Amino acid sequence: MSANNETQSNPLNSVKWIITFSLLVIAIGGNHYFAEQVSVLYRAIGVVILVGLAGLMAATTIRGQQFLSFAKESRTEIRKVVWPSRQEATQTTAIVVVATVIVALVLWGLDGILVRVVGFLTGLEI
Repeated sequence: MSANNETQSNPLNSVKWIITFSLLVIAIGGNHYFAEQVSVLYRAIGVVILVGLAGLMAATTIRGQQFLSFAKESRTEIRKVVWPSRQEATQTTAIVVVATVIVALVLWGLDGILVRVVGFLTGLEI
């Protein structure tokens, strides 16, 4: 991203961001304000609509367009990932579980030894 792109941004972007944040504040404030008077269903619908409008407004800004472009590229890249087979995943999980148990037993043994050594040196047997 170049500095020229940032300095040449449209002043309308600031207005769009203000509207976006205003819609979000209205959604939060309205949900809190109408907590006792209005059904949860109607409040949830109102919040979803306002958040959707805020998202659409944010998507029309330069940063929003960059984010959408990044999301599309990320989705393309995630399709290229080679996922492990079920057998590979199971074997790797088993190795991790066995290693964790071994390390836990070693630490438990060291803890027991250190408690006895410190108890012997200090005279405080537990």
